[in-house]
Amino acid sequence: MKLKFCSLYSGSSGNCQYIKTQNATIIVDAGLSGKRIQQEIVNIGEDPKKIDAIFITHEHIDHIQGAGVMSRRLNIPIYANEETWEAMSSCIGDIKSHNIKILEECTQIGDLTIKPFDISHDASHPVGYNIFYENKKISLVTDTGCANGTILRSIMDSDILLVESNHDEDMVIIGPYPWPLKRRVLSEYGHMSNEAAGRLIAEVVKKGTEIVLLGHLSKENNFPELAYKTVESILLESSIDVNPGVCLDLTYRDRSSKVYEI
Repeated sequence: MKLKFCSLYSGSSGNCQYIKTQNATIIVDAGLSGKRIQQEIVNIGEDPKKIDAIFITHEHIDHIQGAGVMSRRLNIPIYANEETWEAMSSCIGDIKSHNIKILEECTQIGDLTIKPFDISHDASHPVGYNIFYENKKISLVTDTGCANGTILRSIMDSDILLVESNHDEDMVIIGPYPWPLKRRVLSEYGHMSNEAAGRLIAEVVKKGTEIVLLGHLSKENNFPELAYKTVESILLESSIDVNPGVCLDLTYRDRSSKVYEI
């Protein structure tokens, strides 16, 4: 069986990524109601009762809202680092002790290997994830204000990359957000702009990544078409062909993406 990936939801209103192989099924983040996440899994033809684990990137509510409910309802273990557990424990409700899992440098779930890496965001200890299956690699990096060397090294050689393309900088500056929130979004501990995403993607694609999904698009400070065209333009300027060439696609805040199998 191939490695299956689908972004169920991606955005400030909630995030959840679905990964499945023959012997393992996980989700990364559960930032909407358990009911909505379970329904979207059914909508893509899968069974939410077969989820083996929930992995959390950080404690913000758009990443953890449904984690506690799903763990209790379906008896699913939740993996997060110690700092994230401390920050989110009061928000997700009581979790059975055997389902409280401290994230390690490498975690094996069936035939999936999951490795976290540090990202730059205003949370206790935020992480992205590398997910390995046989010779395939998926990398998830959203909610990061910059793409530092650690992030770049971690996502190299990915077959599928989900990367944040949160905002257009000019839209943030002239938009309705109060200045402290604008400063947060634009900081190195905030969110990554379309331009920064494009530059990062150009570096990664040169090393062989073939499928790139743009994630966590801001509702107030971005448009899907703008994010796509900005990144596409940067790739074309770097002599990288797009569709055909590298597969560049979008994720959505209110519905699932295409299901990819590699």
